[in-house]
Amino acid sequence: MDISPQVYKEMTEKASPKSNSAVNVSYAFFTGGSICLIGQLILTAFKSMGFSAENAGTWVSVILVFTSAFLTGTGLYSKLAKHAGAGTLVPITGFANAISSSAVEALTEGLITGVGTKIFTIAGPVILYGCTSAFMYGLIYYVISLFM
Repeated sequence: MDISPQVYKEMTEKASPKSNSAVNVSYAFFTGGSICLIGQLILTAFKSMGFSAENAGTWVSVILVFTSAFLTGTGLYSKLAKHAGAGTLVPITGFANAISSSAVEALTEGLITGVGTKIFTIAGPVILYGCTSAFMYGLIYYVISLFM
């Protein structure tokens, strides 16, 4: 079947569900904001218990990553993401979800050949380009500091 690009575009527009951008953006905004608010509340709680700002921040990261991985493993994170959209992509929880979801999907293939080889399928490019850009930034900063 030979379909022209215009006919294909019309077919996809008919088949695609209509989305309300204002509602979707609102859900994403409030979900992302809620995740950040929870993180801030945890940070404040740890600081009030006498933890230093650095240690409190570390515990916030650990708790948010664990919670995200746990919710991914139980299937609740995907249900939240279905309604909240991009709001669940708050960097630390979204990254933990990306790694956890790859591990959960590959678990049936075994720990070494499944989880061990596929855990960084989604997160791998983020790690690679993050480290590369950090190296480049450090190199540029070093060269500039030589002339100051």
